[in-house]
Amino acid sequence: MYDEIFNLIEELVMHHSPSGAEAEINQLLLQKFAASVEVWHDRADNIIAKIPGQDASRAIAITAHKDEIGAIVKTVGDAGQVEVRRLGGSYPWIYGEGVVDLLGDKETISGILSFGSRHVSHESPQKELQEDTPVKWENAWIETKCTLEELNAVGIRPGTRVVIGKHRKRPARLKDHIASYTLDNKASVAILLALAEKVKQPVVDTYLVASAKEEVGAIGALYFSQKQHLDALIALEICPLAPEYPIKSGEAPVILSQDGYGIYDETLNGQLRQVAHKLEMSVQLATLSGFGSDASIAMKFGHVPRAACLAFPTQNTHGYEIAHLGAIANCIKLLQAFCETPFD
Repeated sequence: MYDEIFNLIEELVMHHSPSGAEAEINQLLLQKFAASVEVWHDRADNIIAKIPGQDASRAIAITAHKDEIGAIVKTVGDAGQVEVRRLGGSYPWIYGEGVVDLLGDKETISGILSFGSRHVSHESPQKELQEDTPVKWENAWIETKCTLEELNAVGIRPGTRVVIGKHRKRPARLKDHIASYTLDNKASVAILLALAEKVKQPVVDTYLVASAKEEVGAIGALYFSQKQHLDALIALEICPLAPEYPIKSGEAPVILSQDGYGIYDETLNGQLRQVAHKLEMSVQLATLSGFGSDASIAMKFGHVPRAACLAFPTQNTHGYEIAHLGAIANCIKLLQAFCETPFD
């Protein structure tokens, strides 16, 4: 099963989807969901699959955002140098100097994220970056070696999205772990696709939502949860591994009690824990600070009465992330059982 999950995540990772420019991943998801369930693409750019339940008067949604962090073009210079700013929680030092892809309106081109030469004295601003301060987007640029006319011709402009170069994205396998950029949240989208195949008769109508523009404010989930009446919403996410949180790497998923947007629903969390207990599956519990999800944001704005977040422990979040394939597999098992378990 681990090989199957790894291969699916790899396929998803290799499809670019910076926030607000998610067309490449959309086509793949529409095709994959359509093999198992009813699926459509809404006006907020969400990809939504529906599994009819035994009780059609009630509904839940499980979301996993399909967008990834990156950068957005601020200015295009005459010498082929492109200045960018962050899109979501990205930092230039995470990517390092190397190839990035600029998703032009007519063509995707490659450039080199650049920080300047190392062999410099204090007369050059790059010296400070070596000794005193981390590289910020304001200190970096993308070198394209194209003329302004050439960049204009392929649709590179202010607002163009920039992501890590595709050939640098391919995941690595570390025994039972997967290591890759954009596991947040392509691995969670893989869980949605697995649920579309495995869940046949949920208790209530179940929507599987590959949500848009989560990294810039959960925009897709807010639109969907405003339009669709839901009894509950569960977000699939990564959970950061850090000394401040009592979370261990391994096969045990994480259920969140609180994040930076507020508390999650204790009754819903209790139901998830109850299902895990029946499956004899260990789960971990956490409260996070610098974090938010589709679910916590939707509940904060009054779109859903109950919300939960199920996550898998992840190292290097918003960087070159590492997660145990067993935790991802257990999220699938737990949610499949949850969907098929009746609750009052």
